[in-house]
Amino acid sequence: MLHLSSLDEAEKVIKALSAPMRIEIMKLIYHTPNLSMNDLAQTLGLTNSAISMHVGKLADAGLVHIQNTSGRRGTMKLISPSHDRLIIDMVPAAETTQYYQDDIKIGYFTACSVTPTCGLSTHEKLIGSLDDVKAFTFPEHFDAEILWFSSGYLEYGLPNHLLPCQKLKELHISFEISSECPGFNENYPSDIHFSLNNQALGVWTSPGDYGDRRGYISPSWWPASLNQYGLLKTLSINQKGAFMDDQKLSETTIDSLKLNYSSQLTFRIEVPRGAKNCGGCTLFGEQFGDYNQAIRVKAFYE
Repeated sequence: MLHLSSLDEAEKVIKALSAPMRIEIMKLIYHTPNLSMNDLAQTLGLTNSAISMHVGKLADAGLVHIQNTSGRRGTMKLISPSHDRLIIDMVPAAETTQYYQDDIKIGYFTACSVTPTCGLSTHEKLIGSLDDVKAFTFPEHFDAEILWFSSGYLEYGLPNHLLPCQKLKELHISFEISSECPGFNENYPSDIHFSLNNQALGVWTSPGDYGDRRGYISPSWWPASLNQYGLLKTLSINQKGAFMDDQKLSETTIDSLKLNYSSQLTFRIEVPRGAKNCGGCTLFGEQFGDYNQAIRVKAFYE
């Protein structure tokens, strides 16, 4: 699902879908996933350059995914849809404060300590070997689009764009996440702990590790026996406490964190070995799972 929170945010998608030929392309790839550029050109009676232009507009809007693969005559470009549905909020949210937003790739962790089962992968290949913790130290980890571990932690440095005259009022951190079961198991709870600057934000229990179907945007080469998709969750810290979506996790408030324009922000995701439900953690990036987003940070200030 692609959720756009305003008409301004949806402008590129609306323009991409304004051409009838692009509507036809979307219909075709939903009916038959992983069609090639040549397939589309032949079916629609267009030149390859025209198809490339139309597909490029759809890709720029985040509506399709293009994957290079080997074919009988060299490299083929396969086209598949990125989302199963589209939601646009027509009425803008009434926001009394300003905000900044950043996306952080899941491979951009600044510190980690993990235990097997574990691993990480780019959109094109595994990084190192399965269950090799050393792979998390390889330079390629910055390109990771999926990663998982049974216990341990990851830390991310969050951007702080505040100016001296500005005060942080609320912080949202959104990500696609699940448990980590050897193979997969949708009934595999995991107590995942979250903290910011060593202050606990609370514990959220992931219901399971999902693999009953392929993730909507996971690459076609990804083994069916491994993690496929997660749940899109939003961790928020405001003046009432810390929440996972509408579920309150703790009494930690944005004011109790004592953050200002000079604060460094270190966000930790952890599954302690001694947790009641030590079911691991899987994070999905922009090119894995069901949602084409990295770790999204939205900070409201006044």
